[in-house]
Amino acid sequence: MTSLRIGIVGYGNLGRGVEIALSLQDDMELVGVFTRRDPSTVATVGEQTPVHPMDALEGMQDEIDVLVLCGGSKSDLPEQTPQLAQRFTVVDSYDTHAQIPEHFAKVDAAARAAGTTAIISTGWDPGLFSINRVFGESILPAGSTYTFWGRGLSQGHSDALRRIDGVAAAVQYTIPSQDAIDRVRAGERPELSSREKHTRECFVVLDEGADAEAVRQQIVTMPHYFEPFETTVTFLSAEELDRDHRSMPHGGFVIRSAESSPGTTQTIEYRLQEDSNPEFTASVIVAYARAAGRMAADGQHGAKTPFDVAPGLLSPKSPEQLRAELL
Repeated sequence: MTSLRIGIVGYGNLGRGVEIALSLQDDMELVGVFTRRDPSTVATVGEQTPVHPMDALEGMQDEIDVLVLCGGSKSDLPEQTPQLAQRFTVVDSYDTHAQIPEHFAKVDAAARAAGTTAIISTGWDPGLFSINRVFGESILPAGSTYTFWGRGLSQGHSDALRRIDGVAAAVQYTIPSQDAIDRVRAGERPELSSREKHTRECFVVLDEGADAEAVRQQIVTMPHYFEPFETTVTFLSAEELDRDHRSMPHGGFVIRSAESSPGTTQTIEYRLQEDSNPEFTASVIVAYARAAGRMAADGQHGAKTPFDVAPGLLSPKSPEQLRAELL
């Protein structure tokens, strides 16, 4: 079997998770990590994993089948995905929901012009949760869909915090409302605002001399990320952050509550619980990297989302195996 050759762009928590996930795949091989940092400062999980500067990607189109992009959605992926899609088949985990159509359009233009394939917004939300929302609405049209996240640490929102001037380090937790979940499970189908479904908790280490109130205002007024929610900001020391906020759990629910006929309630619920948000997200992205490689080989070029990827393309098993073992 020919292995799919994978490159990792960016090596934070997600990039590390992708390296771990690739080690579990028999049909993939890691070509190397590509970073904007000094490669000599990057300690990878595998001692033999090659680490290269970003500009080493020049001329490597024939050595890499798929690039897995592990940057943040706030400022990395909006530039990197369309740029790299001009030369490589790519997969990203862009997760700013409100701006996905704009991101898709830019990536699609680049990938179609170059004859590459780019699967965007993979992961669990957007990604697996998105697919379950489509299932629910398609199967049970007379109802409402509810998505609850957490309690857990959000990588994208934590990254957005760290991009604020004056912030040295930070994490953000999303907290779902148990009362709202209970009402939905009971079949009430309530109308819930963002603030009624979730709260956000931010724990921030300031740069020396930074204005705490100015930083807090930038956080609570940030569109898409924090402004729609009840957001609390707690300032603490680097030692406290390291001591109390090292783990990265997450999870959530997608619930479709509907009627198939008057008085007949049907509920679909998809639940996810993660000990490690980046490792789980990375595992999803790696499966979509396999799909991207297959779609590219089949000439399916341009930008794609998880809605466009047949489930069988995620699996290392052949269609014959899938029909015999899992159908």
